[in-house]
Amino acid sequence: MEENQTSVKEFIIVGFPNLSQFKILVFLILLVIYGLTLMGNAVIIALVWEDYRLHSPMYWLLCNLSFSGFWFTTVILPKTMHNLVSDNHMISLSGCITQTYFYFFLGTSEYILVAVMSFDRYIAICKPLHYPIIMSGQLTLQLLICTWMGAFISVLCPVILLSQFPFCGPNVINHFFCDINPLLKLACLDTSLIERVISITSAIVVLSSLFLTTVSYLYIIHTILHIPSAIGRQKAFSTCAAHITVASIFYSCSIFMYVLPQKLHSSEFYKSVSFLHTVITPLLNPFIYTLRNEKVRLVFKETVRRRI
Repeated sequence: MEENQTSVKEFIIVGFPNLSQFKILVFLILLVIYGLTLMGNAVIIALVWEDYRLHSPMYWLLCNLSFSGFWFTTVILPKTMHNLVSDNHMISLSGCITQTYFYFFLGTSEYILVAVMSFDRYIAICKPLHYPIIMSGQLTLQLLICTWMGAFISVLCPVILLSQFPFCGPNVINHFFCDINPLLKLACLDTSLIERVISITSAIVVLSSLFLTTVSYLYIIHTILHIPSAIGRQKAFSTCAAHITVASIFYSCSIFMYVLPQKLHSSEFYKSVSFLHTVITPLLNPFIYTLRNEKVRLVFKETVRRRI
């Protein structure tokens, strides 16, 4: 009996079977998205490290967000693209668990970073005279350490529990990567405990981050409304609207996938939301949060001129 329960050592990732006749086109689209995502995040990381004018708390936080987004996309897309053009859709059990861990680890770091960034913007806009004192280099470093350690610890327990489960068949994952919910459906034992742990952990991380981000932006909008210049208000609202749009997509997808009960949505719709969360949001982040910034654009243009 024990031998049968542990017989599954590889899984088949279904991916997008409905798009099989367009697999080359989908592959090329994903390749362009992947390239743009890597390029956008890599440019931000390089600029922040290289130019002293970007050595401030806001840009160090953005640099960490880009670092997280760079690897978050890399954990998912290369294997997804390989499955599109290959007949071999297999992934080992250890590889699947590893992909699951890094997906959640990097995703959790992004939640925390978005919340910390919103707090940073709240201090900068609502308390500008106190900003250098509050957002000191020491506090920024502490926030970044807490971000990565918090992401590491919060994901460790659910993934360790997942790795202890036996899988005895079937071995077909109805998804385009090793997400934890489709994987749990293949476990031989009762998964109610780990599902509760995932829901509680996700609710704590996602909802607390969402609460801090929402409160910060409410205070920011309240402060912007009191700016006497109409041009200043319009410019500030334009930046906030872009940030809020990306954050809304990010949080709504996450709540749908990991906080709400799985019975409320179908597997195909789940995959569509996952695609939006794992592919589109990381693409938008570097362009919305950073490359719209005037100082970053100025530094980028000067750097390109120097290189040329």
